[in-house]
Amino acid sequence: MTTWQLQEAKARLSEVIKKAAKEGPQNITVHGQSAAVVISREEYEQLKHPLGSFVAFMRRSPLYGLKLNLKRKQTLTRKSEVS
Repeated sequence: MTTWQLQEAKARLSEVIKKAAKEGPQNITVHGQSAAVVISREEYEQLKHPLGSFVAFMRRSPLYGLKLNLKRKQTLTRKSEVS
């Protein structure tokens, strides 16, 4: 991530925006401290609207399709200890 001082970023705003679109996020500092990040519209949209549902996320898991033995006793009640 390229870092810009605020004064330089203001003077070269067009370049900062073009670099954000082509190279990725651009960090802007004020008095040496990170103050803002300029990102492309595409990255913003991805952050604003994450891709897919929870089901789609789970299906992308490397464990998707793994056969698990999830049998349990089919009794109406189970004994439990309460302390």
